[in-house]
Amino acid sequence: MKRIVGLVVICITLSLGVAAIAADGAKFGYVDLQKALNSAEAGKAAREHLTVKAKELQDKILVKEAEVKKLKDELEKQSVLLSESARSVKEKDYQQKFKELQRFAKDAQDELQAKDEELTNVIGQEIVRLAQEFGRKNGYSFIFVKNDALVLYAEEKADLTDEIVKLHNASRKK
Repeated sequence: MKRIVGLVVICITLSLGVAAIAADGAKFGYVDLQKALNSAEAGKAAREHLTVKAKELQDKILVKEAEVKKLKDELEKQSVLLSESARSVKEKDYQQKFKELQRFAKDAQDELQAKDEELTNVIGQEIVRLAQEFGRKNGYSFIFVKNDALVLYAEEKADLTDEIVKLHNASRKK
């Protein structure tokens, strides 16, 4: 509760300071980074790339799952017929393949997440750089990142996201 009260006090204090600056004729804008990442051509290409990679990894996981299932089925069918040592060998083989499958699935998930973060960071940095250049060229005092957790209200006319995305797409074509 103290945290929320503190956050409200900070927001009110900041808004009063911003209001004072705005009274001097300062220009404000914001960029919705999530919207920019989703609508930029580079963001769409990154999502496509990740989707293809996820499909490739999922196909490999399915093959490994089939192998593990086959080993398990063989073990269940032959367990009464096998000697104790032969059954032990097959159980160890099954356990090892199962662990390998789990490790591969976790590594695949980690790989996709890391690639997603990498691509998001690269595109995000480009968008931030373009927003800074846009702000300097067009006389903005502040350009904020729109974040649902922090922005309580913002007028639509202050949304610069589409303009920044257009600049980003144009810069990628050069």
